[in-house]
Amino acid sequence: MNILQINSSVRATASHSSRLADEVVARLQSLHPNASLVLRDLGRNPHPTLDEAALGALFTPADQRTPEQVARVALDDAAIREIESADVVVLGVPMYNFGVPAQLKAWIDAIARAQVTFRYTANGPEGLLKGKKVYVVLARGGLYRDTPADSQVPYLRAVLGFLGMTDVQFIYAEGLAMGEEAAARALADARSDIAAISA
Repeated sequence: MNILQINSSVRATASHSSRLADEVVARLQSLHPNASLVLRDLGRNPHPTLDEAALGALFTPADQRTPEQVARVALDDAAIREIESADVVVLGVPMYNFGVPAQLKAWIDAIARAQVTFRYTANGPEGLLKGKKVYVVLARGGLYRDTPADSQVPYLRAVLGFLGMTDVQFIYAEGLAMGEEAAARALADARSDIAAISA
């Protein structure tokens, strides 16, 4: 089993989403002792955002790219290779201003490439990153699950599904800013879900 862990919190040691994502990985490794792990910490090493220069590089034929364009495309290529090689993807996702972190969005922009990770067919779009299990650890200060204020789950379910990753399990740690008792309960609930992972 090849595990790809993506942490997207800008916090280092104080990140609940990163810590819980670590615990998901530890659970998976306990079930699969020979599993390999690739870890991307987007808070410490953010992927560059998609801008006009990056788009220009992607649309320039490979044999006509400048050295700068070659280097820029290579960053996206590396991210795509990692997720193509993964059997399991673990995403640590805090909520920032009702959405996913900009760092995670930049990574998603990097791995979403037409004819590589998705394509359009006569029957509509087809995701090419199939056969992967995805665990998404959500850390939130308030309570948003199954409410109109939760933009994260619909977005992540849609974009991951668009890329072919439809086997997605969300693990929630909510109410982390609502006092010590609520935070302890949230972490206990998340850890109970992590302990129940069986594959």
